[in-house]
Amino acid sequence: MLLKTVITTIFVVLVACVSWQVISRYVLGTPSTVTDELARFLFMWLALIGGAYTLGLRRHLAIDLLTQQLSGRARTVSEAFVLFAIAGFAAFVMIRGGSQLVLKTMASGQVTPALQLPMGLVYGAIPFAGAIILFYCAIFAFELWRDGPSTPELGETAPLGGPLD
Repeated sequence: MLLKTVITTIFVVLVACVSWQVISRYVLGTPSTVTDELARFLFMWLALIGGAYTLGLRRHLAIDLLTQQLSGRARTVSEAFVLFAIAGFAAFVMIRGGSQLVLKTMASGQVTPALQLPMGLVYGAIPFAGAIILFYCAIFAFELWRDGPSTPELGETAPLGGPLD
């Protein structure tokens, strides 16, 4: 529920920014640089957090043709491999690499042009989303270990919900 609320709030503010941008540009004749920049940064946060949320709902895009054809232990191994690949990307690229980017940017003192926010806050979406993805991967790995394969059979739908839903 918490993650859904955060995403919804970001989306509402994003829509308000874009609406004001259109009104200020075409009705008032003077485009707002603040809402333009804010909309860009909110969109980045929305996309990354939304992707992590979608993973938590098990609604992310996946090419699971091979996994769908497997059963038993082979299916479990296939699902575990996919989970560990996602977790590895989240841990090393998003969390480790994203955190280094945030720290370097914060140390350089770089700020956004219109809002004068530290650019590290904008880049903070990368390790934040990576941590959420890693959290979901840990939960899914535990469920896989405890219950076996959770990928629905062909024609079934994936279960909805998660701890951050």
